Formats: sequence, C-alpha cells, structure tokens
Amino acid sequence: MIDIKILREDIEAVKERLSVKNYDLDVELFLSLERQRKESQIQVEEHQQQINILSKKFGELKKNKLPTDEISEEIEKIKTNLDSFETTLKVVKKSLDEILMDIPNIPDLTIPRGDSEDDNKLIKKCGKIKVLQSQDHLEISRDIDLEIATKLAGSRFSVLKNDVAKLHRALINFMLELAEKNGYDEYYVPFLANTENLEGTGQLPKFEEDLFKVDNDMYLIPTAEVPLTNLLRESIIDENLLPIKSTAHTPCFRSEAGSYGKDTRGLIRQHQFEKVELVQVVHPTKSNEALEDLLTNAEEVLTLLELPYQVVELCGGDLGFSAAKTYDIEVWLPSQECYREISSCSNFTDFQARRSKIKIKTSEGSIFAHTINGSALAVGRTLIAIIENHFDGKSKILIPKALQQFFKKPFIHCV
Repeated sequence: MIDIKILREDIEAVKERLSVKNYDLDVELFLSLERQRKESQIQVEEHQQQINILSKKFGELKKNKLPTDEISEEIEKIKTNLDSFETTLKVVKKSLDEILMDIPNIPDLTIPRGDSEDDNKLIKKCGKIKVLQSQDHLEISRDIDLEIATKLAGSRFSVLKNDVAKLHRALINFMLELAEKNGYDEYYVPFLANTENLEGTGQLPKFEEDLFKVDNDMYLIPTAEVPLTNLLRESIIDENLLPIKSTAHTPCFRSEAGSYGKDTRGLIRQHQFEKVELVQVVHPTKSNEALEDLLTNAEEVLTLLELPYQVVELCGGDLGFSAAKTYDIEVWLPSQECYREISSCSNFTDFQARRSKIKIKTSEGSIFAHTINGSALAVGRTLIAIIENHFDGKSKILIPKALQQFFKKPFIHCV
C-alpha cells in the first residue's frame, strides 16, 4: 500500500498522479475519515489523560484512608465514554485501511498517460521475425492435446506428451540454470498461499475473482511472485545483504475472469501454466537499476533461444495495480503475425513491502524495502514461440543450440 503520510501531506498531488492509472481517488471520503480519526484520537487521548489524573488521586485518597466512592464513579463514567470513542476510532481506522488497500501504487513520474496497450511505448525490437505462416503451434505439433485435457479438467487446460512434454521440461531447466548463473537463489515453494500473503503482494482483496480459491483462507498461487516475496514477510534485512535475488519454477493458476472468448486457442491463455519467476528485494535507491537488471535477465532467455521479441514500457492505463513501472517483453508469434506478452518486469517500489512489512536495517534506522519481479519466462508461451519460430515448414522443429544440452536432440519430428 502507499504511505498514508503522503495522502495527509498533499492528497491532491496524489490524486493527480493516480489519474495517470485512470484511478479516481475519493478525496472527500478520505478527508472526512481523517477528520473523524483526528477527533476520535483527541477524545481518546483526553479521556485517557483524565483517567490517569483521577487514578492518581484515587491512589492518594486510598492511601490516606479517605472516601473513594465519588471518584470511582467518575472514573467509571469516563471509562465508558472512552470505550465509545475507542470503538469509533477503531471503526474509522478500519475504513481508512480499506481505502488504502484499494488504492493502487503511484506510478513513476516517467510513466506516460494512456488508456490501453495501444498507448504503450516501444523501447526496442530484437531478432529477425519469421514471415507469416498458416500453421500455428497446434497444427504443427500433434503432441499438444486439448481434447483429453478437457475431459480431465475442463476447458483451458492442456496435456503435453512425448517430445513436446520433454521440451517443456527442458525449457524449465534451462531457465532455472540461467537464473542461477545470473545470481538468483533457487527455491521450491508451496503452490498454495493464504489470504495474508496474497494481500501482501496485492492480489487481494481487489482481484479475488482472478484466483482459484481452495477454502476460506487458501488459494492456488497465480504466480511464484507471491511465495518468493513473502519469504521475507515481517522481516528486517541488514542492508549489507542486499540485493536479495530469488527464483522459482511453479505452476500458476488463474481463473482468467472476464477474458472468455479471447486468446483461448491452444496454450496462449490457460487456467494452469508454468512460469519461472525472478524476484529482487533491494534498497530504495537501487530499485530502478534493479528493474533494468531484471529486464536484461529476462531478455537473455529469449536471445539464447533465438526468438525475436520487443520490449515496451507500459502506459498508465495498462499499468498493474501494484506496479510503479513495468516493461513487457513480447515474443513474435508467426501464426498470429504479432508480438505477444511473454514477461512483465515491474518495479513495485515500497508498495508490496509496506503490505508485507519487509524492512531494511540501515545505519540511520529501518526503512521499507523495494521489490522487483518478472517472469523469465512464461514456459507455455515460450514453448509456443519455439514451435512456431523454429518450425522448418516441413516436418521438424529445430532446437536452439543453447537448449540442446537440456533437450539432448537437435530437432523434433512434428508431423
């Protein structure tokens, strides 16, 4: 969440900046609750002070064996009033907390205005794109079975088999090895997360409909960002240990609420997919530098796999709830004759750290950390890109040299 102090200091400036994300901050509601909080806080403190004074007098009277009935009654009356004001204060603070949980992260000052992905800024293009081909990944390979997956779990699931399943596994190993080479510690993490952890990274309470709920307090993770970030939940980290870089391969589960009818063919948009996630926890002065570093790490995967891609910087209207700045990496898919997102690399500044209580111990005291994360990469979409970009147009999918040590074959027979 954002720091409530900046709302108290200059709420109109915050409202203006949040408008870049097309978020309309309710200034009147916040200021009204703030007035109630201050008034209730003053009443609570005044009543506590009165009780302290009267309690001291009560003690003196009792010590001197003088009557205490009258002062006892007065203390009880004040305590009753105090309880009322404390209840009001608690309710007001809860309302303020709910508002804070709903407010998105403030976008970086460099983020341009825009309403959708059409307004994103192209940063660069890399690699040579393949001309349009009529066959997509489902038509090239018979080892992606959606029909049997539907029998097993319903629509938007897949079953991979034979060499395609092996290629999928090889991609995961390749991405994890590369992440380790780039300084990330590998973790194996739970695929379930509780409400507290999902609130920490920003998926809850606002985006519950996008999650698969298991019971009242447990959800299937939508990304390894959730457990990796929460490894440091409620921690104070010595600044000499920074940056902390972690990675994990996990399945990711998303309900894709509201997206039915679009991008549903094949492996493009699934309820369950694999991802190798990169997370960095850094000093606030280093977060922009860390974002560029993480972006380079994710790009390296595509470069080594010989896949054409482009990098775009998201405009305010396309920027995620928790992010202050995001780069999307988009891989070229010949069958669609366009670039499709394969990774989002984001700087969340101190937004997640405040919600998860992740602090840094410095010589001047403790401060909230900054968190950075991104995919390197979404495995299913990488698989699609290899099948389509490295299809020889006849009967083979050629395996990039960098991947052959993990796959042990130079090509796959596909038809």
